[in-house]
Amino acid sequence: MAPRWLGPLLAAPLALGLSVVSLQPARALVPYVYVPGSAQLEGSGLGIAQVAARLLRLGQVEDAARLAALTVRLLPKDPRGWVLLAEAQLRNKQIKNAATSLARAKQLDPQNGGIWLAEGSLALRDSRPKDAIALLRQGIKLDAKNAGAYFDLGNAHILLGEPTQALGAFKQAARLRSNFWEAINNQALVLFEQGQNSEAIELWRQVIKIRANAAEPTLALAAGLFISGGQARREALELAGQALANDPNYVLASFQKEQLWGTKLRAATQLLLAQPDLKTAVERAMANANPEGSPDDE
Repeated sequence: MAPRWLGPLLAAPLALGLSVVSLQPARALVPYVYVPGSAQLEGSGLGIAQVAARLLRLGQVEDAARLAALTVRLLPKDPRGWVLLAEAQLRNKQIKNAATSLARAKQLDPQNGGIWLAEGSLALRDSRPKDAIALLRQGIKLDAKNAGAYFDLGNAHILLGEPTQALGAFKQAARLRSNFWEAINNQALVLFEQGQNSEAIELWRQVIKIRANAAEPTLALAAGLFISGGQARREALELAGQALANDPNYVLASFQKEQLWGTKLRAATQLLLAQPDLKTAVERAMANANPEGSPDDE
């Protein structure tokens, strides 16, 4: 059926005494496709990137990765989108894809220290500490006040068995960020392995003042106090039970090693956890351990 507004037009030729065949043939309509301009594309891309970043913070990594991939299609020359995509890929454990995205970001913005540092962190996670150190040092040249960069640098030196360099990097990280408890904790880890037990214990006490519920420094402090003997052993047992309740994963020697604990500290911890007073806490922790979801990693 023809639309109602079309009826008078169809009848008009007859009413005017005109031959229908004298009408001009109708021209075919040319379809019109709206193509957004570059400014609108940029606005859309940045809006999508903001949503992707928000999803990453909420832990919705798969959705974030899809939106980040759309961002780089809309804004292929914006390094921020590639960095965001790399972060999403890293969270999805797509290490090679993340490395490719960061390499693309660095091509677009080679003077951005943050991109070099992100590559260094990725190399560290990929168990390439030498590569990590080179990348991190280049990034630090461009962003000298990045505390996280020095923290990663320290961890790379630990993996290479270079405790002196590691200690220096952790100290610099803590100087740049006074409440950087992880950097203070790792200073204590190095000092304990060097036999400086009292200095390590003092640092671990500082850490739990900053982050009272952190399982790692709490259990490390407990182990340090335990081997000190005397009245400190009672406090050590209490702290150990608290640490295992906060994060059962630290009952596992393999997990402690992943967190870069040295051989001396792991041995002291095993002696502590073998105490009869901790049997129930240890058994409960063993039942609940799940290294893939450690609270300290969040």
